[in-house]
Amino acid sequence: MGPVVIEVEGLGKSYRLGSIGSGTIADELRRGWARLRGRPDPDAPVDTASPGRAQGKVFHALSDVSFRLREGEVLGIIGRNGAGKSTLLKLLSRITAPSEGFIRMKGRVASLLEVGTGFHPDLTGRENIYLNGAILGMHRREIDAKLGEIIAFSGIEHHIDTPVKRYSSGMKVRLGFAVAAHLEPEILIVDEVLAVGDAEFQRKCLGKMKDVSTSGRTILFVSHNMTAVLSLCTRVVWIDGGRVAADGPPEEVVSTYLGSYAQGGDEVAWAPGEGPGTDLVRLTHAAVLPQEAGAPLTMRSPFTIRIGLENRRVHDDDLNIGIRVVNDHDLVLFASTQADSGTDRPPVPQGRFEVDCLIPGDLMNEGSYHVVVTAFRGAKLHFMTERVLSFTVHAGERRGAWFGKQAGLIRPRLSWRTHAMDHPG
Repeated sequence: MGPVVIEVEGLGKSYRLGSIGSGTIADELRRGWARLRGRPDPDAPVDTASPGRAQGKVFHALSDVSFRLREGEVLGIIGRNGAGKSTLLKLLSRITAPSEGFIRMKGRVASLLEVGTGFHPDLTGRENIYLNGAILGMHRREIDAKLGEIIAFSGIEHHIDTPVKRYSSGMKVRLGFAVAAHLEPEILIVDEVLAVGDAEFQRKCLGKMKDVSTSGRTILFVSHNMTAVLSLCTRVVWIDGGRVAADGPPEEVVSTYLGSYAQGGDEVAWAPGEGPGTDLVRLTHAAVLPQEAGAPLTMRSPFTIRIGLENRRVHDDDLNIGIRVVNDHDLVLFASTQADSGTDRPPVPQGRFEVDCLIPGDLMNEGSYHVVVTAFRGAKLHFMTERVLSFTVHAGERRGAWFGKQAGLIRPRLSWRTHAMDHPG
Protein backbone atom coordinates (compact mmCIF):
# COMPACT_ATOMS: atom_id res chain seq x y z
CA MET A 1 0.00 0.00 0.00
CA GLY A 2 1.14 3.57 -0.73
CA PRO A 3 1.55 6.37 1.78
CA VAL A 4 -1.44 8.06 3.42
CA VAL A 5 -2.52 11.07 1.32
CA ILE A 6 -5.77 11.98 3.09
CA GLU A 7 -6.31 11.84 6.83
CA VAL A 8 -9.68 12.87 8.28
CA GLU A 9 -10.10 12.84 12.06
CA GLY A 10 -13.24 13.71 14.05
CA LEU A 11 -14.58 15.85 11.20
CA GLY A 12 -17.80 17.75 11.84
CA LYS A 13 -19.80 20.49 10.13
CA SER A 14 -22.67 22.31 11.81
CA TYR A 15 -25.02 25.05 10.67
CA ARG A 16 -27.14 27.34 12.84
CA LEU A 17 -30.61 27.39 11.32
CA GLY A 18 -32.06 30.80 10.60
CA SER A 19 -28.69 32.56 10.78
CA ILE A 20 -27.78 34.83 7.88
CA GLY A 21 -24.45 36.60 7.65
CA SER A 22 -25.29 40.20 6.71
CA GLY A 23 -21.79 41.09 5.69
CA THR A 24 -21.40 44.41 7.53
CA ILE A 25 -21.09 45.39 11.19
CA ALA A 26 -23.95 47.89 10.80
CA ASP A 27 -26.32 45.17 9.56
CA GLU A 28 -25.33 42.83 12.40
CA LEU A 29 -25.93 45.61 14.98
CA ARG A 30 -29.33 46.35 13.46
CA ARG A 31 -30.33 42.69 13.63
CA GLY A 32 -29.03 42.37 17.21
CA TRP A 33 -30.99 45.45 18.30
CA ALA A 34 -34.16 43.98 16.78
CA ARG A 35 -33.65 40.71 18.70
CA LEU A 36 -33.15 42.59 22.00
CA ARG A 37 -36.45 44.43 21.46
CA GLY A 38 -38.26 41.19 20.56
CA ARG A 39 -38.79 42.33 16.98
CA PRO A 40 -38.56 40.10 13.88
CA ASP A 41 -35.28 39.86 12.03
CA PRO A 42 -35.31 42.80 9.58
CA ASP A 43 -33.32 40.76 7.03
CA ALA A 44 -35.52 37.65 7.18
CA PRO A 45 -37.50 36.74 4.02
CA VAL A 46 -40.92 38.37 3.96
CA ASP A 47 -42.71 35.02 3.59
CA THR A 48 -41.03 33.39 6.61
CA ALA A 49 -43.66 31.53 8.65
CA SER A 50 -43.44 31.80 12.45
CA PRO A 51 -40.24 33.89 12.57
CA GLY A 52 -37.68 32.65 15.03
CA ARG A 53 -39.14 29.16 15.47
CA ALA A 54 -36.12 27.48 13.84
CA GLN A 55 -33.58 30.16 14.65
CA GLY A 56 -30.81 29.12 16.94
CA LYS A 57 -31.22 25.40 16.31
CA VAL A 58 -28.03 23.67 15.24
CA PHE A 59 -28.07 21.23 12.33
CA HIS A 60 -25.17 18.75 12.28
CA ALA A 61 -24.49 17.95 8.62
CA LEU A 62 -21.47 15.82 9.59
CA SER A 63 -20.42 14.40 12.95
CA ASP A 64 -17.22 12.61 13.99
CA VAL A 65 -16.20 11.42 10.51
CA SER A 66 -12.77 9.75 10.47
CA PHE A 67 -10.88 7.77 7.81
CA ARG A 68 -7.51 7.49 6.10
CA LEU A 69 -6.97 7.11 2.38
CA ARG A 70 -3.77 5.86 0.80
CA GLU A 71 -2.20 6.71 -2.52
CA GLY A 72 -3.84 4.87 -5.41
CA GLU A 73 -7.03 3.96 -3.51
CA VAL A 74 -10.44 4.63 -5.05
CA LEU A 75 -12.89 5.46 -2.27
CA GLY A 76 -16.59 5.29 -3.02
CA ILE A 77 -18.83 7.39 -0.78
CA ILE A 78 -22.47 6.27 -0.72
CA GLY A 79 -25.59 7.18 1.22
CA ARG A 80 -29.06 8.55 0.85
CA ASN A 81 -29.83 12.12 -0.26
CA GLY A 82 -29.08 14.52 2.58
CA ALA A 83 -26.74 12.09 4.37
CA GLY A 84 -23.79 14.50 4.20
CA LYS A 85 -21.82 13.15 1.21
CA SER A 86 -21.58 16.44 -0.69
CA THR A 87 -20.78 18.33 2.53
CA LEU A 88 -17.85 15.97 3.09
CA LEU A 89 -16.53 16.58 -0.43
CA LYS A 90 -16.85 20.35 -0.02
CA LEU A 91 -14.80 20.15 3.16
CA LEU A 92 -12.16 18.03 1.42
CA SER A 93 -12.11 20.48 -1.49
CA ARG A 94 -11.67 23.37 0.99
CA ILE A 95 -14.79 25.11 -0.29
CA THR A 96 -16.02 25.40 3.29
CA ALA A 97 -14.27 25.01 6.64
CA PRO A 98 -15.06 22.28 9.20
CA SER A 99 -16.73 23.13 12.52
CA GLU A 100 -14.61 20.54 14.30
CA GLY A 101 -11.89 18.00 13.57
CA PHE A 102 -9.17 18.30 10.96
CA ILE A 103 -8.22 17.27 7.43
CA ARG A 104 -4.68 16.60 6.25
CA MET A 105 -4.11 16.18 2.51
CA LYS A 106 -0.94 15.64 0.53
CA GLY A 107 -0.93 16.58 -3.13
CA ARG A 108 -2.76 18.67 -5.66
CA VAL A 109 -6.58 18.32 -5.56
CA ALA A 110 -9.01 18.60 -8.50
CA SER A 111 -12.73 18.61 -7.73
CA LEU A 112 -15.84 18.17 -9.87
CA LEU A 113 -18.67 18.72 -7.40
CA GLU A 114 -21.50 20.27 -9.38
CA VAL A 115 -22.21 20.94 -13.03
CA GLY A 116 -20.22 24.00 -14.08
CA THR A 117 -18.40 24.44 -10.77
CA GLY A 118 -15.23 26.48 -11.28
CA PHE A 119 -16.17 27.72 -14.75
CA HIS A 120 -16.45 31.41 -15.55
CA PRO A 121 -19.65 31.71 -17.61
CA ASP A 122 -18.35 34.52 -19.84
CA LEU A 123 -15.15 32.72 -20.78
CA THR A 124 -14.99 30.12 -23.55
CA GLY A 125 -14.42 26.46 -22.91
CA ARG A 126 -10.79 26.80 -24.03
CA GLU A 127 -10.20 29.77 -21.72
CA ASN A 128 -11.77 27.90 -18.81
CA ILE A 129 -9.37 25.01 -19.34
CA TYR A 130 -6.47 27.40 -18.84
CA LEU A 131 -8.21 29.04 -15.87
CA ASN A 132 -8.77 25.70 -14.13
CA GLY A 133 -5.19 24.66 -14.81
CA ALA A 134 -3.89 27.89 -13.31
CA ILE A 135 -6.04 27.35 -10.21
CA LEU A 136 -4.44 23.90 -9.85
CA GLY A 137 -1.02 25.56 -10.00
CA MET A 138 -0.05 24.29 -13.45
CA HIS A 139 2.19 26.16 -15.87
CA ARG A 140 0.86 27.16 -19.27
CA ARG A 141 3.20 24.75 -21.08
CA GLU A 142 1.77 21.86 -19.00
CA ILE A 143 -1.76 22.84 -20.00
CA ASP A 144 -0.71 23.25 -23.64
CA ALA A 145 0.57 19.67 -23.63
CA LYS A 146 -2.80 18.35 -22.41
CA LEU A 147 -5.14 20.72 -24.28
CA GLY A 148 -5.81 18.56 -27.34
CA GLU A 149 -6.43 15.47 -25.22
CA ILE A 150 -8.86 17.36 -22.96
CA ILE A 151 -10.85 18.77 -25.87
CA ALA A 152 -11.03 15.40 -27.63
CA PHE A 153 -12.19 13.60 -24.48
CA SER A 154 -14.92 16.17 -23.79
CA GLY A 155 -16.40 15.65 -27.25
CA ILE A 156 -17.33 19.34 -27.63
CA GLU A 157 -14.65 20.34 -30.14
CA HIS A 158 -17.11 22.42 -32.19
CA HIS A 159 -18.12 24.49 -29.14
CA ILE A 160 -14.78 24.84 -27.37
CA ASP A 161 -14.54 28.56 -28.30
CA THR A 162 -18.14 29.31 -27.25
CA PRO A 163 -18.81 30.99 -23.87
CA VAL A 164 -19.60 28.38 -21.22
CA LYS A 165 -22.84 30.18 -20.27
CA ARG A 166 -24.29 28.86 -23.54
CA TYR A 167 -23.38 25.23 -22.75
CA SER A 168 -25.97 22.65 -21.76
CA SER A 169 -25.54 20.86 -18.42
CA GLY A 170 -24.23 17.80 -20.27
CA MET A 171 -21.59 19.86 -22.11
CA LYS A 172 -20.47 21.50 -18.86
CA VAL A 173 -20.02 18.20 -17.05
CA ARG A 174 -18.15 16.73 -20.04
CA LEU A 175 -15.69 19.60 -20.07
CA GLY A 176 -15.45 19.72 -16.26
CA PHE A 177 -14.59 16.04 -15.97
CA ALA A 178 -12.14 16.20 -18.88
CA VAL A 179 -10.28 19.09 -17.24
CA ALA A 180 -10.28 17.54 -13.74
CA ALA A 181 -9.07 14.12 -14.93
CA HIS A 182 -6.45 15.20 -17.47
CA LEU A 183 -4.61 17.92 -15.55
CA GLU A 184 -3.00 15.18 -13.44
CA PRO A 185 -3.97 16.03 -9.87
CA GLU A 186 -2.72 13.71 -7.14
CA ILE A 187 -6.25 13.59 -5.69
CA LEU A 188 -9.42 13.60 -7.82
CA ILE A 189 -12.78 14.32 -6.14
CA VAL A 190 -15.89 13.54 -8.22
CA ASP A 191 -19.51 14.04 -7.12
CA GLU A 192 -22.25 12.38 -9.19
CA VAL A 193 -20.65 13.07 -12.57
CA LEU A 194 -22.40 10.00 -14.00
CA ALA A 195 -25.85 11.43 -13.25
CA VAL A 196 -25.65 13.90 -16.16
CA GLY A 197 -23.68 12.31 -18.97
CA ASP A 198 -25.07 9.87 -21.51
CA ALA A 199 -24.19 6.17 -21.54
CA GLU A 200 -21.17 6.62 -23.84
CA PHE A 201 -19.72 9.40 -21.68
CA GLN A 202 -20.32 7.39 -18.49
CA ARG A 203 -18.22 4.55 -19.91
CA LYS A 204 -15.48 7.01 -20.84
CA CYS A 205 -15.56 8.51 -17.32
CA LEU A 206 -15.28 5.12 -15.63
CA GLY A 207 -12.46 4.10 -17.95
CA LYS A 208 -10.58 7.33 -17.32
CA MET A 209 -10.99 7.06 -13.54
CA LYS A 210 -9.61 3.51 -13.67
CA ASP A 211 -6.62 4.81 -15.64
CA VAL A 212 -6.12 7.59 -13.08
CA SER A 213 -6.19 5.14 -10.17
CA THR A 214 -3.78 2.68 -11.79
CA SER A 215 -1.30 5.54 -12.29
CA GLY A 216 -1.04 5.87 -8.50
CA ARG A 217 -3.40 8.79 -8.00
CA THR A 218 -6.23 8.80 -5.46
CA ILE A 219 -9.96 9.18 -6.22
CA LEU A 220 -12.96 9.99 -4.04
CA PHE A 221 -16.15 9.10 -5.91
CA VAL A 222 -19.71 9.88 -4.81
CA SER A 223 -22.47 8.11 -6.72
CA HIS A 224 -25.92 6.57 -6.37
CA ASN A 225 -25.00 4.12 -9.15
CA MET A 226 -24.02 1.01 -7.17
CA THR A 227 -22.85 -0.83 -10.28
CA ALA A 228 -20.35 1.95 -11.00
CA VAL A 229 -19.23 1.97 -7.36
CA LEU A 230 -18.65 -1.78 -7.35
CA SER A 231 -16.85 -1.64 -10.69
CA LEU A 232 -14.50 1.22 -9.84
CA CYS A 233 -13.90 1.42 -6.10
CA THR A 234 -11.41 -0.47 -3.97
CA ARG A 235 -13.11 0.65 -0.76
CA VAL A 236 -16.49 2.16 0.19
CA VAL A 237 -17.63 4.43 3.02
CA TRP A 238 -21.35 4.62 3.78
CA ILE A 239 -22.46 7.97 5.26
CA ASP A 240 -25.77 7.89 7.12
CA GLY A 241 -27.16 10.84 9.06
CA GLY A 242 -23.83 12.65 8.86
CA ARG A 243 -21.86 9.74 10.39
CA VAL A 244 -19.83 6.85 9.02
CA ALA A 245 -22.16 3.85 9.13
CA ALA A 246 -19.74 1.41 7.46
CA ASP A 247 -16.25 1.44 5.96
CA GLY A 248 -14.79 -1.56 4.16
CA PRO A 249 -14.78 -3.74 1.01
CA PRO A 250 -17.21 -2.53 -1.71
CA GLU A 251 -19.36 -5.69 -1.94
CA GLU A 252 -19.83 -5.86 1.84
CA VAL A 253 -20.64 -2.17 2.40
CA VAL A 254 -22.89 -1.82 -0.66
CA SER A 255 -24.84 -4.93 0.32
CA THR A 256 -25.35 -3.60 3.86
CA TYR A 257 -26.37 -0.17 2.54
CA LEU A 258 -28.89 -1.52 0.04
CA GLY A 259 -30.25 -3.92 2.65
CA SER A 260 -31.02 -0.93 4.89
CA TYR A 261 -33.61 0.23 2.37
CA ALA A 262 -35.77 -2.82 2.92
CA GLN A 263 -38.63 -2.03 5.29
CA GLY A 264 -39.57 -5.64 5.82
CA GLY A 265 -38.94 -9.24 4.84
CA ASP A 266 -41.20 -11.18 2.51
CA GLU A 267 -44.23 -9.89 4.45
CA VAL A 268 -44.81 -6.47 6.02
CA ALA A 269 -47.72 -4.46 7.41
CA TRP A 270 -48.11 -0.91 8.67
CA ALA A 271 -50.32 0.72 11.27
CA PRO A 272 -53.23 2.78 9.85
CA GLY A 273 -51.97 5.95 8.20
CA GLU A 274 -48.26 5.08 8.62
CA GLY A 275 -47.54 3.13 5.43
CA PRO A 276 -45.63 4.57 2.45
CA GLY A 277 -47.61 6.64 -0.02
CA THR A 278 -49.53 9.90 0.13
CA ASP A 279 -52.64 11.22 1.85
CA LEU A 280 -54.60 10.07 -1.20
CA VAL A 281 -53.41 6.47 -1.41
CA ARG A 282 -51.25 4.69 1.16
CA LEU A 283 -49.86 1.16 1.52
CA THR A 284 -51.28 -0.99 4.31
CA HIS A 285 -49.49 -4.31 3.77
CA ALA A 286 -47.44 -6.29 1.24
CA ALA A 287 -46.28 -9.89 0.86
CA VAL A 288 -44.47 -12.34 -1.41
CA LEU A 289 -46.62 -15.47 -1.58
CA PRO A 290 -45.30 -18.77 -3.00
CA GLN A 291 -47.76 -20.83 -5.01
CA GLU A 292 -47.47 -23.51 -2.33
CA ALA A 293 -47.82 -21.93 1.10
CA GLY A 294 -44.65 -22.29 3.17
CA ALA A 295 -42.55 -23.64 0.29
CA PRO A 296 -39.24 -21.90 -0.51
CA LEU A 297 -39.03 -19.85 -3.69
CA THR A 298 -36.89 -21.43 -6.38
CA MET A 299 -36.03 -20.44 -9.93
CA ARG A 300 -38.75 -22.81 -11.14
CA SER A 301 -41.64 -21.82 -8.86
CA PRO A 302 -44.24 -19.16 -9.65
CA PHE A 303 -45.26 -16.72 -6.90
CA THR A 304 -47.45 -13.70 -6.22
CA ILE A 305 -46.54 -10.20 -5.07
CA ARG A 306 -49.55 -8.86 -3.16
CA ILE A 307 -49.89 -5.16 -2.39
CA GLY A 308 -52.52 -3.89 0.06
CA LEU A 309 -53.56 -0.24 -0.16
CA GLU A 310 -56.07 2.22 1.23
CA ASN A 311 -57.68 4.64 -1.19
CA ARG A 312 -58.88 7.63 0.75
CA ARG A 313 -59.58 10.31 -1.83
CA VAL A 314 -59.01 9.12 -5.42
CA HIS A 315 -62.37 9.05 -7.22
CA ASP A 316 -61.19 8.75 -10.83
CA ASP A 317 -59.99 5.64 -12.66
CA ASP A 318 -56.51 6.95 -13.48
CA LEU A 319 -54.66 5.28 -10.60
CA ASN A 320 -52.33 2.55 -11.86
CA ILE A 321 -50.42 0.43 -9.29
CA GLY A 322 -47.08 -1.11 -10.28
CA ILE A 323 -43.95 -2.81 -8.99
CA ARG A 324 -40.22 -2.82 -9.70
CA VAL A 325 -38.11 -5.83 -8.77
CA VAL A 326 -34.46 -4.89 -8.10
CA ASN A 327 -31.42 -6.92 -7.07
CA ASP A 328 -28.83 -6.24 -4.37
CA HIS A 329 -26.89 -3.97 -6.74
CA ASP A 330 -29.98 -1.79 -7.25
CA LEU A 331 -30.42 -2.95 -10.86
CA VAL A 332 -34.02 -3.18 -12.04
CA LEU A 333 -34.76 -6.69 -13.29
CA PHE A 334 -38.22 -5.80 -14.51
CA ALA A 335 -41.11 -3.44 -13.88
CA SER A 336 -44.82 -3.96 -14.38
CA THR A 337 -48.05 -2.08 -13.77
CA GLN A 338 -51.73 -3.02 -13.83
CA ALA A 339 -52.02 -1.41 -17.26
CA ASP A 340 -49.53 -3.94 -18.68
CA SER A 341 -52.11 -6.72 -18.40
CA GLY A 342 -53.84 -5.32 -21.47
CA THR A 343 -57.31 -5.81 -20.02
CA ASP A 344 -59.78 -3.14 -18.94
CA ARG A 345 -59.24 -2.78 -15.23
CA PRO A 346 -62.01 -1.46 -13.01
CA PRO A 347 -61.52 1.86 -11.19
CA VAL A 348 -59.54 1.59 -7.98
CA PRO A 349 -62.14 1.13 -5.23
CA GLN A 350 -62.52 3.43 -2.27
CA GLY A 351 -61.27 2.15 1.09
CA ARG A 352 -58.94 -0.84 1.54
CA PHE A 353 -58.12 -3.14 -1.39
CA GLU A 354 -55.44 -5.53 -2.68
CA VAL A 355 -53.72 -5.95 -6.03
CA ASP A 356 -51.84 -9.10 -7.04
CA CYS A 357 -49.04 -9.46 -9.58
CA LEU A 358 -48.39 -13.04 -10.66
CA ILE A 359 -44.71 -13.84 -11.38
CA PRO A 360 -44.23 -16.96 -13.53
CA GLY A 361 -41.74 -19.69 -12.77
CA ASP A 362 -38.57 -20.15 -14.82
CA LEU A 363 -37.91 -16.40 -14.85
CA MET A 364 -35.84 -15.32 -11.83
CA ASN A 365 -32.22 -16.24 -11.21
CA GLU A 366 -31.15 -17.28 -7.73
CA GLY A 367 -30.29 -14.40 -5.39
CA SER A 368 -31.77 -11.72 -3.13
CA TYR A 369 -34.36 -9.29 -4.46
CA HIS A 370 -36.42 -6.33 -3.33
CA VAL A 371 -39.77 -4.88 -4.38
CA VAL A 372 -40.44 -1.19 -4.99
CA VAL A 373 -44.10 -0.16 -5.28
CA THR A 374 -45.16 2.59 -7.69
CA ALA A 375 -48.44 4.38 -8.32
CA PHE A 376 -49.13 6.29 -11.50
CA ARG A 377 -52.00 8.73 -11.84
CA GLY A 378 -52.94 10.27 -15.15
CA ALA A 379 -49.80 8.74 -16.77
CA LYS A 380 -47.58 10.57 -14.24
CA LEU A 381 -45.73 9.05 -11.30
CA HIS A 382 -47.87 9.64 -8.21
CA PHE A 383 -45.47 8.07 -5.72
CA MET A 384 -42.67 5.47 -5.56
CA THR A 385 -41.80 3.72 -2.31
CA GLU A 386 -38.41 2.51 -1.23
CA ARG A 387 -37.90 -1.24 -0.92
CA VAL A 388 -40.93 -2.52 0.98
CA LEU A 389 -40.28 -6.24 0.50
CA SER A 390 -37.20 -8.46 0.41
CA PHE A 391 -37.11 -12.09 -0.70
CA THR A 392 -34.67 -14.77 -1.80
CA VAL A 393 -34.90 -17.08 -4.80
CA HIS A 394 -33.09 -20.40 -4.35
CA ALA A 395 -31.53 -22.53 -7.06
CA GLY A 396 -33.83 -25.53 -6.66
CA GLU A 397 -33.07 -28.55 -8.79
CA ARG A 398 -29.74 -28.69 -10.63
CA ARG A 399 -29.22 -29.78 -14.20
CA GLY A 400 -25.85 -30.64 -15.75
CA ALA A 401 -22.40 -30.44 -14.15
CA TRP A 402 -22.38 -26.72 -13.24
CA PHE A 403 -23.02 -26.08 -9.53
CA GLY A 404 -22.23 -22.36 -9.34
CA LYS A 405 -24.67 -19.51 -9.83
CA GLN A 406 -25.79 -19.18 -13.43
CA ALA A 407 -24.90 -15.91 -15.13
CA GLY A 408 -27.53 -13.30 -15.87
CA LEU A 409 -29.97 -11.05 -14.05
CA ILE A 410 -32.83 -13.38 -14.97
CA ARG A 411 -32.82 -17.08 -15.75
CA PRO A 412 -35.69 -17.97 -18.11
CA ARG A 413 -36.11 -21.55 -19.29
CA LEU A 414 -36.01 -21.21 -23.07
CA SER A 415 -36.83 -23.76 -25.75
CA TRP A 416 -33.94 -25.19 -27.79
CA ARG A 417 -34.14 -27.22 -30.98
CA THR A 418 -31.58 -29.07 -33.08
CA HIS A 419 -31.90 -29.51 -36.84
CA ALA A 420 -29.63 -31.75 -38.91
CA MET A 421 -28.39 -29.94 -42.03
CA ASP A 422 -26.50 -32.80 -43.65
CA HIS A 423 -27.50 -36.48 -43.80
CA PRO A 424 -24.68 -38.97 -43.20
CA GLY A 425 -23.61 -40.68 -46.42
